[in-house]
Amino acid sequence: MAPAPLADTITRLLGIDGLLGDLVGGLLGAAIVATLMLIMAAIAGPYMKRKITASFTDRIAVDRVGPYGILTIAVDALRLLGKEQIIPENVDRPAWDLAPFLVVLSATLGFAVIPMGNGIHLADPQNGLVYVFAVSSIASLGLVTGGYASNNKFSMIGGLRAVAQNIAYEIPLVVTAASVVLFAGTLQMSEIVAAQQEVLFSIGPLVVPSWFGFVNPFAFALFMVANLAEIGRNPFDLPEAPNDIVAGYQTEYSSAYFVLFYLGEFLHIFLGAGIITALFLGGPAGPVLPGIVWFILKIWGVFFFTQWARSAVARIRPDQVLNVGWKGMLVLAFANLLLTAVIVGVIA
Repeated sequence: MAPAPLADTITRLLGIDGLLGDLVGGLLGAAIVATLMLIMAAIAGPYMKRKITASFTDRIAVDRVGPYGILTIAVDALRLLGKEQIIPENVDRPAWDLAPFLVVLSATLGFAVIPMGNGIHLADPQNGLVYVFAVSSIASLGLVTGGYASNNKFSMIGGLRAVAQNIAYEIPLVVTAASVVLFAGTLQMSEIVAAQQEVLFSIGPLVVPSWFGFVNPFAFALFMVANLAEIGRNPFDLPEAPNDIVAGYQTEYSSAYFVLFYLGEFLHIFLGAGIITALFLGGPAGPVLPGIVWFILKIWGVFFFTQWARSAVARIRPDQVLNVGWKGMLVLAFANLLLTAVIVGVIA
């Protein structure tokens, strides 16, 4: 039997029943999940990104504040939050204020249905996979809103690039995920993870689990590439593209609002990693260590892959990005779906 969602566990431990128990359990559970993800995003952004990039370029990176520069995280937070919030002239103020919050909100909402192991699973609806794709796409609205509201041509171009790119790669992403649904026979995230717990094959002491990344490596590769486009990592970082459009949709943002955009970027990287882990890497499954530890190790592994792409893969032109998405990824995603349907039909 699958463990109860985190909110139910908290309610039972506190001994609170009824509507009040549901409210308290839900809020405390959401706080636990959000805090865990925010801590990892804070480590990834100011610190690990610099360290990984430095290792690719034979540099040392941050090392002046604290052991190995680890206190750079706190120093950067204080530095950015202490800056003046500069509001450009003629911005569409309500939309300009709302945009960074939409980016962060869309990512944090997505973690609600990701099973993290050891009972850390906020909600488990039957259509959990649909939900996580729906809420994660809200980020595109935040990016284009920020670009439009900033009254800056570079911001506007960045926002339009973000929407065009996300539409071009969201469809292959969803279609590829549909091939996983054909194997699992469900849209419920916990059931998709449970479907990967069997043994695929074993060679002596080596046991290979039936993770969908092993069952269908082509779909796994497609999803990883499409995810790079969704989170704006090389070669698909055109919405920001510093040498083209300054900083894209976030050009006119500073202080706390810039921090929100920056935080939202890394939250979305970890959300994409969480989806990949649940769909292709067996979720929190793994030997010896607790499930939550395996889940964290897997999403950090995906994070390292995105940073490798950022450091090692050159940016491509906007027309090439759209051509790869519409003429390449979309065709391959539907071909994968058709082949998967045939295989599942034959096996069934």
